[in-house]
Amino acid sequence: MRDGRAVIVKVRRPGIQRQIAEDIRILRWVVNSILLVLPGLRRLEPLELIDELARNLRKETAFRQEASNIARFVEVFRDSSTVYVPGVIKELCTDWVLVQEMSMGRRIDDPAFQADGPRLAQNLVDAYIHQFFHAGIFHGDPHPGNVFVLEDGRICLHDFGLIGSLDRATRANLAALMQAFVQQDADWLLDAYLDLGILGGTLDRAAFRNGLEELIQDYARLPLQDWSFGEAFLRMARMGRGHNVRIPHHLLVLLRAVFLMESTVRALDPDFNLMEGLFVRAGAALKATVQPADLDKLTARLKYESLLSLSDLPDSISRVLRRARSEGIVVTHHHSGLDVLPAEVGKASSRIALALITLGLYIASSLLMQHGIGPLVGGMPVLAVFGYALALWLTFRVVRSATRRR
Repeated sequence: MRDGRAVIVKVRRPGIQRQIAEDIRILRWVVNSILLVLPGLRRLEPLELIDELARNLRKETAFRQEASNIARFVEVFRDSSTVYVPGVIKELCTDWVLVQEMSMGRRIDDPAFQADGPRLAQNLVDAYIHQFFHAGIFHGDPHPGNVFVLEDGRICLHDFGLIGSLDRATRANLAALMQAFVQQDADWLLDAYLDLGILGGTLDRAAFRNGLEELIQDYARLPLQDWSFGEAFLRMARMGRGHNVRIPHHLLVLLRAVFLMESTVRALDPDFNLMEGLFVRAGAALKATVQPADLDKLTARLKYESLLSLSDLPDSISRVLRRARSEGIVVTHHHSGLDVLPAEVGKASSRIALALITLGLYIASSLLMQHGIGPLVGGMPVLAVFGYALALWLTFRVVRSATRRR
C-alpha cells in the first residue's frame, strides 16, 4: 500500500460462479434421478442439502460479504491479547476482489510450536468460547491452514467466507447441553437437545433417553482428554436414525467448527482436558454475558406490560362480571388435530371397502374354479383366472396403502 502496509489480494476466478451453478444443476439432476428409483430417500431431504450447499458456495465467492464478516471479527477480538484478526481494506474490496492486511505468521500445526502447544490449545478453546457465548458469531472453518501463530504468540484467524451465528436462546440451550453432559443428567440432556430444535415429529422419549444414558456411561469410562463434544453431538444425532433429526444449518456449521477446533487442540496438546477447558467454562461464559444492565433491559418490557395490565385490570374484571350476569358463563373449547379426522376416516373407509371387494373376488373366483363355470382355456375357467388376477392387484393396492399410512 502507499502507506507502507503489506496486504494480501484474493481474486475470484473468472467464470467460477457460472461453473458452480452448472455443477449444482448436474448434482440436482443426479439426485432427482436417484429419488425416482428410491423415493424413500426423500425423508433425508437431499435436495434441501444441495440448496444449502449452493447457498454456502455463493457466500464463499461473495467477497463483499466476506469483507463484512472480517470487519465484524476485527471488532470481536479488538481488545484480545491472545487472538488477532487482520483488518480489511474496504475501499479496495468488490464482489470479486478482497484486500486484507497481511499477517506474518506460521500455521498452528507447525512443529516449531510443539513446546508451546498447551498454551495455544487453551487460547484457541477460549477464543471459541468467546465466539459461541459472548459474540454470538464464530469462525466456521478453523482448520490449521486458517489458524496462524504470530511472532508475538497470538493466534491469527484467516478466511471468513464461512461463519456461523447463534442467537441468545441457542447459546443458552447449547450451554445447557454441555452442562447436562458434564452432570451426566440424561433428562436434562434430552430437554436441552429438544430445545435446540434438532428433534421433531413423534419421539419415543423413553428410548431416546436410554440412548443418552448409554452415551453418558460410555463417556464416564473414558479419560477426560478423550472427551469430544463434536463426537458426542454427532452420536446424539444418529440416535434419531434419520427419522426425527433435522439439524439446522447454524448447528451444522457449529458442529464442523467444533470438530476442527478439537482436532487442532488435540494436536497441540494430547493431554488437554476438554471437559474442564470447554464444557465447564461454557456455563460460566454464558453467565458472564448476563450483566445487571442486560437484566434491566430484559425486564423493561415485563415492567411495562405489567403496568398496563394492572391499570386495565378493574375494567376487565367489571366487563367479565357483567357478561356473566347477562349471558351466563360460556366455556369455549378448542380442539387440536381433529380437522384431519374426517379425511382420515374417509381414507380408512375406502380401504375397508376395497378389502371387502377383494375378499368377494377371491370367494367368487374360487367358486368359479371349483365348478368350472364359464369358458375354459387349457382346462382353466377364464372368469376365475381373471377374478384371481384382479383380486391380487387389489390386494397389492390395499397393502401399499396401509404401508404408506404407517
